Amino acid sequence: MAKMTKAQIMSALAEKTGLPKKDVIGFMDTLVEMAYSEVKNNGEFVLPGFGKMVKVNRKARMGVNPATGEKINIPAKTVAKFRLAKMAKEAVL
Repeated sequence: MAKMTKAQIMSALAEKTGLPKKDVIGFMDTLVEMAYSEVKNNGEFVLPGFGKMVKVNRKARMGVNPATGEKINIPAKTVAKFRLAKMAKEAVL
C-alpha cells in the first residue's frame, strides 16, 4: 500500500468531517504553525492522543568518519523530536 500524499490526507479529512477541503487545509496549516511556534518558544507541543513534539539538546560527542576511519568532533546542537503517545503506540502496534 502506498503512502498517502498531503492532498489525499486533506481530501480524506474533508470527507470524514463533512467540512470543506479549504477549511481542513486552513486548520491543518494553522495547527502546524502553532506546533512549530510552541516548540520553538516553550520546548514542547502536545497533541493529546497522538504525541508530543519536543526540543532536545544534544551533547557534543566524538564520531568516526566511515570513509576514512578518522575520529571527528561532532558539536552540540538542538534538535526536534516527536514522541508518540502511549495510546497511539497501542493502537498501531
